[in-house]
Amino acid sequence: MALYEITSDNLTKIAQTTFDQAGLRERTDLQRLLQKQIDVILPDTLVIAEEFGEWEESKRRIDLLGLDKDANLVVIELKRTEDGGHMELQAIRYAAMVSTMTFERVVDIYGRYLTQNGSNADDARAAILEFLGWEEPDEDSFAQDVRIVLVSANFSKELTTAVMWLNKRDLDIRCIRLTPYQDKGRVLIDVHQVIPLPEAAEYQIQIREKEQRERKEKAERLPLPRFWQSLLALGEGKTPLHAKMSPSERGYIGASSGVNGLGFYYSLSKHGSRVELYIDRRDHALNKRMFDELSSHKDEIEIAFGEPLSWQRIDDKRACRIAYEMTAGGYKDDEANWQTIQTAMIDAMVRLEKALSPFIPKLAHLK
Repeated sequence: MALYEITSDNLTKIAQTTFDQAGLRERTDLQRLLQKQIDVILPDTLVIAEEFGEWEESKRRIDLLGLDKDANLVVIELKRTEDGGHMELQAIRYAAMVSTMTFERVVDIYGRYLTQNGSNADDARAAILEFLGWEEPDEDSFAQDVRIVLVSANFSKELTTAVMWLNKRDLDIRCIRLTPYQDKGRVLIDVHQVIPLPEAAEYQIQIREKEQRERKEKAERLPLPRFWQSLLALGEGKTPLHAKMSPSERGYIGASSGVNGLGFYYSLSKHGSRVELYIDRRDHALNKRMFDELSSHKDEIEIAFGEPLSWQRIDDKRACRIAYEMTAGGYKDDEANWQTIQTAMIDAMVRLEKALSPFIPKLAHLK
């Protein structure tokens, strides 16, 4: 995008330049100015070190190391090149190196930074606590994450593609472009965050959190297909229902009772399970009439089942269920106990089907 000066009767384009042409250097100019005015690129950040490289077997240094209001460390890398080079890879290494820092370590680092800049190192602890709004250090909340900020005259497609991919994998990397312009002896800089776009940042955070939850839920569901496969193998021949069921990544499997909208289901959670008849003909009133018809035979059905059942009419929902809640365990229990859990579930399903089957065919004629 071009930059224009507005006059009374004209829009005058201001010439874009490069940092090299403008005589600006990374460390002696850009880094020096930004460390004093970090809010230009990153509001609510405290610079705690410059040219930080206090680790063994490495001569590499972080341009600027900061701390944000959420007590996260911030690695800030600067380039005046037109493509950003490979600064994302470099910054990831730095982030890993500082990720284990404690509050006391940061106090020590900031104290030396203050000394180098003519201030009193004894003020470091109080200054950090004041910045964070803490009365005392909280190691459990300190440096739980490391953010990365890349600042360059421009970024290659290779770099931006890598950053967007890494952000989707739960890293927090920002790309800020500094575009220099020269006009009448003045050097102007346009500061623009390109990743993530400021107007989309909150949305992207929500998307990332949603994806995190989905990955976690998917990881938790991984044992389910094996659990269902094992259950169906164990229960082979015990009930015709099993021939209609297939293993699934979901927390339930089921099969039709023979009447449209009525199904027998196994349901499984981390530490619990149940068997049920689920009633849903996609008609609220008809579902309730079916439930009421079965409920009128409650005593007979429970005697045939051998135990009380949970009769869930669920008036504020469309569907109903008749269930047997079990305490044998769930898929997160030790796999050595799965067979015990599955045997109990199969036994309950066989009894539930036997108890309800005499009454289900009559429901097909309800309107």
